[in-house]
Amino acid sequence: MIKLRKSEDRGYADHGWLKSYHSFSFADYYDPQYMGWGNLRVINEDYIEEGGGFGDHSHKNMEIITYVLSGQLAHKDSMGNIKTINPDEVQRMSAGSLVSHSEFNSASNAMTHLLQIWIKPHVKNIEPSYEQKTISRAKKEGKLALIASSDGRDQSVLIHADASLYAGIFNEHQKAILKLSQNRKAYVHLIKGALEINGHHLKSGDALLLKDEPLITIEKGGDGEVLIFDLAA
Repeated sequence: MIKLRKSEDRGYADHGWLKSYHSFSFADYYDPQYMGWGNLRVINEDYIEEGGGFGDHSHKNMEIITYVLSGQLAHKDSMGNIKTINPDEVQRMSAGSLVSHSEFNSASNAMTHLLQIWIKPHVKNIEPSYEQKTISRAKKEGKLALIASSDGRDQSVLIHADASLYAGIFNEHQKAILKLSQNRKAYVHLIKGALEINGHHLKSGDALLLKDEPLITIEKGGDGEVLIFDLAA
């Protein structure tokens, strides 16, 4: 089963300093058909104006991944982390029993563009933790780089969830195939550009929801940057 979700069908919120596209129900956007997919709960595509950001707020029992596309994001949390997240970096925060944090656009004279992702954990009330790693563009060009996993393999960040997250950048004749195990779901989010995936032509912001598919085939890219989630059903 494959279902196409067009970019323009996502939820949208304009707060002035923040413009946000919601792949799944979030805040004031509610669609009972899109409450998540497998254990993937949130994908928000945020555009944060210079100086804008989220003040202190709390999370509990959620694996939170931040993927910065342009600009910079300043992060501060109750664990004592004070960090800056740049493009080609991935941040993982396990909220566990409870964590508070703030996030602000720290880029000078520039908008910060990012994806924030929430995945439901397979364990609850663990001690909160933080991890941040660089995933170079070279690792993603023409192939899928594992950027988050349940065991931290291949230098990915470790998430406490039954899920794997891959990132790739594809052009022209570059091609990749990802095998999926039985009884899994998958979610494909095209960040930018164009790609053909399992015969479906995707443009920036489009997504595919997959269930019981053995393979994901990526080809015919036009500066296509993609995230692929291998998920518990």
